[in-house]
Amino acid sequence: MKRTISALAKNEPGVLAKMASEFGRYKANILSLAAGETENPEVSRIVLCIEGEKGAIDEVESYLGNLDVIIQIDDLSRKGFVDRELVMIKVAMDRERTGQLMQIFEVFRANVVGMGQKTITVELSGDQERVDGLIQMLMPYDIKSMCRSGMIALKRGDE
Repeated sequence: MKRTISALAKNEPGVLAKMASEFGRYKANILSLAAGETENPEVSRIVLCIEGEKGAIDEVESYLGNLDVIIQIDDLSRKGFVDRELVMIKVAMDRERTGQLMQIFEVFRANVVGMGQKTITVELSGDQERVDGLIQMLMPYDIKSMCRSGMIALKRGDE
């Protein structure tokens, strides 16, 4: 089972270490983790995409909610939410396939951010399905390196 959890936490040293240290104990795997300041510089938002047995994830969520550094915790999986991820991909490039690569980039609205003699680097921001789709399309073109930011998410609507 997968769950997406958003936590508002005090923006202070050691918060992520406190949170992440317990995941192994509960046999829950962190698939994605993104953290950053909110509109209030004293508060950070931490978005975790985790996988594990339902009971284990419930225990982790309960543990996180009881930490003194956690201000609020939301299980976004139970609500409507908007998510985005950033990916940068460096792909092998040769003259014969440059046109094909550019067509793929155009379809996905990926932006070229760097070019070398043998590689081209693109960036894409979107939901996980869109990011995964671009990666799948570029697999036959020899991906040389890739970096994904991890999912960020907010609840939909005015809440």
